[in-house]
Amino acid sequence: MTDPAPAPAPVLAEPIPDFHTKPTLSGTRVLLRPVTADDLPALLPMFHDPEASRLTGNHAADDGPDEARLRKWYATRGEQDDRLDLAVVDRATGNVVGEVVLNLWDQGNESCNFRICLVPGTYGKGLGTEATRLIVGYGFEELGLHRVSLEVYAFNPRARRAYEKAGFVAEGVLRDALLWEGERVDATVMSILAPEWARHRGLPVVERLSGS
Repeated sequence: MTDPAPAPAPVLAEPIPDFHTKPTLSGTRVLLRPVTADDLPALLPMFHDPEASRLTGNHAADDGPDEARLRKWYATRGEQDDRLDLAVVDRATGNVVGEVVLNLWDQGNESCNFRICLVPGTYGKGLGTEATRLIVGYGFEELGLHRVSLEVYAFNPRARRAYEKAGFVAEGVLRDALLWEGERVDATVMSILAPEWARHRGLPVVERLSGS
């Protein structure tokens, strides 16, 4: 009589990231905290600004922001268990100057999309780069993500440089991804992986200078 075949080893489920916990993340220039409906007045300039709409490819902005809908949206961000929405606060002034988001969570591939938007007049101060590093670091170190990706349009080189400073790497081009006022615009897909973050922690320039 032959011995019975051994039972197959159990398949362990991958740990599910805790998106329900909404952290507060502190940097030198910015503080990230859970966004709420009370932040809407500070964020509204993003939705009224034509340039912000162009850079994000937001066609819906053509009709103007629906403030009632936006208030309901922000009021429910704390309840979401598959995404993370945080307000960006300028530590120098205490003002809310934008938002950062990890969304489109892909459980099977342990990945998320990243999005950031700042209100007009706050660009060029390093706020967005630091906010990017803070939330991406949280995604890798606390949520256990493997990949964080984004898309940036060809007419937004400033944003691309900021993403590169935080460690994002260009992967390829989505040709004619956006039709904006009769012009077809390419989008570059960028990403950062957990092993890359573990090496430079969002400071790839320092990594290159050190020769590591």
